[in-house]
Amino acid sequence: MTNTSETTTTPTGRVFAYCRVSTADQATENQAQEIAAAGFNVLPQRIVQESISGSVEAGKRPGFAELLIKMEPGDILIVTKLDRLGRNAMDVRATVDNLTAKGIKVHCLALGGVDLTSSAGRMTMQVISAVAEFERDLIIERTQASIKRAKTEGKTFGRPQALTIEQQQAVMQKLREQAVNISELAREFNTTRQTILRVRDRMQGGVQG
Repeated sequence: MTNTSETTTTPTGRVFAYCRVSTADQATENQAQEIAAAGFNVLPQRIVQESISGSVEAGKRPGFAELLIKMEPGDILIVTKLDRLGRNAMDVRATVDNLTAKGIKVHCLALGGVDLTSSAGRMTMQVISAVAEFERDLIIERTQASIKRAKTEGKTFGRPQALTIEQQQAVMQKLREQAVNISELAREFNTTRQTILRVRDRMQGGVQG
């Protein structure tokens, strides 16, 4: 249960809470209770609760977007964990930077309730940024290694050809003989006119047939 009275940590700031769960069969009440137990008393209308996958960027979550509209400079946002603020370390950092630019303080209970916009909080965010950069570089490195390995094994990339080499040669032969038109060829080979045109242009250098 949340208290109906409000106590803020600044003279003028209002306190908001953002509580998120991944699926509809989960409940946000535990998060609200954890925030209240930490000493942050939030008015019910200032608790935004949302059921949405954590893989969705914070800025694309309807509930979080609603929260951004409500909040003003000097307000305080409370979350229980960092993953409430984004789908990964980079998204969390972007979200905190956005809130900081708006003059909004951000407290995370999992980090001891530290204000992420304070000096100590900024140090924490620097660590998060370093982790985010590491994650990004690691993903790039693994992707490049996978592509190199696949090329070594003779694998090809991109969309498969709609027609085999033999079928393309048969199409060109029919076009040279002017036996059928583009539409008839498309029906015969169970493909589209665009595919037949691409084959013709690729093999004849764009010469009309």
